[in-house]
Amino acid sequence: MKNNLKVLRAIANISQEALAEKIQVSRQTINAMEKGKYVPSTVLALKLARFFNKNVEEVFELEEND
Repeated sequence: MKNNLKVLRAIANISQEALAEKIQVSRQTINAMEKGKYVPSTVLALKLARFFNKNVEEVFELEEND
């Protein structure tokens, strides 16, 4: 699953640590998602989308092999 977290964080000028605190996960979780090593739960995906005021599909994108 691809995501736009890093780009959205840059636009929002927020660090991994600050984002993690806002949505109540660890910085390592944010880092792993950005690197494509962790697929978030539905609840976490919705929290991230809400935080960035985006639809889930604007934050996450399924790839063919998903």
